[in-house]
This record gives sequence, structure tokens and C-alpha cells, in this order.
Amino acid sequence: MTKLGLASGALAAAAVAGETPVPAASQDNKLRVLLVNGSPHMEGCTYTALRLAAQELQAAGVEADIFHLGTAPVQDCMACGSCKKHPGRCIWNQDCVNELIDKARSAHGFIFGSPVYFGHPSGRLLSAMDRAFYAAGDVFAGKPAAAVASSRRAGSLATLDAIQKHFTIAQMPVVSSFYWNEVHGFTPTDVMADEEGVSIMRQLGRNMARAVRAYAAEPAAKPVERKYTHFIR
Repeated sequence: MTKLGLASGALAAAAVAGETPVPAASQDNKLRVLLVNGSPHMEGCTYTALRLAAQELQAAGVEADIFHLGTAPVQDCMACGSCKKHPGRCIWNQDCVNELIDKARSAHGFIFGSPVYFGHPSGRLLSAMDRAFYAAGDVFAGKPAAAVASSRRAGSLATLDAIQKHFTIAQMPVVSSFYWNEVHGFTPTDVMADEEGVSIMRQLGRNMARAVRAYAAEPAAKPVERKYTHFIR
């Protein structure tokens, strides 16, 4: 996991860009956003996009932790049902998923980032999200979330759609920017040269800061009794 430095770095960056940074909120509320890097590259294009959003979160007084899923294999969900007997834990302990669940418990919001290799999210990110949301959906439910895609040219929209399906099933408010949350390029340098993409990530960070404050202050609505059916009956 990468925990970014003090918010002063983001304030300085905004000043250099000639913008007025978002005023920092009180640190006493300890709001925290977990940013999940679904790329095998620890500090590649996806990380660069997440870092831009994280800097804006910190400038607004919200803690921002970037969690890298790593390069080790991530087991896919087998629908074994073991997590129903042990709620909040996946039976597979050999990879990063239970660590992701543990970190998600204290988070007030999430940003999940993925590279686009074949027109969809990385397999490791989808496997991790499938198992985490299935085994511990309550730690994500009702918290604001956003998806970020990094691509050379195309495939971003399908990637964002696949990631965001997890959010809508878990009743998570989807946070947007002023365009789709995507950046383009082969390298981190390319991403930083994508001026529109950079501005989208920065605005996403600001919007996420506002969202986590709002939802942390408002108690969850009383749930409706859920009914489970299928198309046969």
C-alpha cells in the first residue's frame, strides 16, 4: 500500500498550476478514501491517475491511501459459500483480497482504478472485487465510489461499466467528474501530458471529498426487506 504525503504537496501543485486549491477540512473527522490500483505496475499509468485524485483528497483534508493489488495471482470466486459461514472473510487467504477487505472497513469512500488491456478491467481487479464484495459487501455498502480507467486509446467505457456494476449492486453512490474518469497514454509521462485527463482526475478527487463528507454525516436509510427471486418463479 502507498500512503501519500502531506496535503501541502497538493496545495503547492495547485498553486503552481495557477488554481485555488480546495480549503482543507478539519483533520479531526478522519475521513478516509481507499484507492485501489488494479494494475500489475505499482507506479504506472493507473497509479498516476489515482495519485492525482488522491492529492486533491488530501488537499481537502481527507486521508487517501493507495492500495496496490500486486503481481501475485488472485484467485477467482468459486461461489463455494464459505463466506456465508464466516461473514466478512474469504476462505482464500493466499492473496490480497482479505487484506483489501480489512482496509475497506475503515474507509468512507473508494476509487478503483484499472488499466485497459483487452477492452475490459484487469482480471486481477475483477477477481478481487468479486470476492471482496461477495464476502464482505457490508463494508462497501452505501459508501461513495468511483471507477478510473487508463487506456492507450479505447476500451475505457466498458472498463468503467464493469467496475461500476459492483457499486450499484452495493447501493454505493457513484462519483463522477466532468467527463468519464479516464486517462490515456503508454507511460506515466504520457498520462501527465493528457491535460484533460489530469483535470478529470483532479475534479474527481474534489467531488469524492465532498461526497464522503455528505454521506458520512447522513445516517443510512432504513433498508427495505429484500426479496430474492429468479426468472422461473
